[in-house]
Amino acid sequence: MAWNPLFRDRFAGTPLSTAAFSFDGRTIRGNAIITATGIEGGAVYALSTPLRDAIAATGPALLIIDLAPDRDATDLTRALTRPRGARLFATHLRRSCGLDGIRAALPRETTPDIANLPPIAQARAIKAATVTCLRPRPLAEAISSAGGVLLSEPDETLMLRRLSGVFCAGEMLDWETPTGGYLLAACLALGYAAGTGAAARIQNQSSPIG
Repeated sequence: MAWNPLFRDRFAGTPLSTAAFSFDGRTIRGNAIITATGIEGGAVYALSTPLRDAIAATGPALLIIDLAPDRDATDLTRALTRPRGARLFATHLRRSCGLDGIRAALPRETTPDIANLPPIAQARAIKAATVTCLRPRPLAEAISSAGGVLLSEPDETLMLRRLSGVFCAGEMLDWETPTGGYLLAACLALGYAAGTGAAARIQNQSSPIG
């Protein structure tokens, strides 16, 4: 993402907790971290595949962030309708809606004229802060990667059908899962399955013919 330099310098490394992230009809509620070059974290990883595919197919994709997932737009509109007086909009957000820090800054980043909009539009900018995803970060920075051997290539023991004696496991295979414990557990399980298959093959080859 191409953050405004002022926003980037102030909020890079700031956690965004308990927000709702939406793309292509799917919503993930969770946490993320604002970085100097964009956004990362568990909720973002869960949407990374459709985001990456959309960017590859049609160019930049729009990620929608609900910064107040426990409040509806009507409630926020009512709160924002309270007289603002001479207060800065950031102060108004904090006093009327309880939004401060990154939750107050991100709507102003995605909707620069938010302070001059009617309350219903301000509420919409909070419930659907829209950020443009330009591209994934380089592979060298990836925690995990996509791509690999097609799942149709290995047999039930994870040995390649077209390359006897070669077994695949973990991220050698073309599959994706949320980064963290799920990924580790799945890689270990696949490694166990491939090892069991390889051991069985060795045992069969060494058994006497009869």
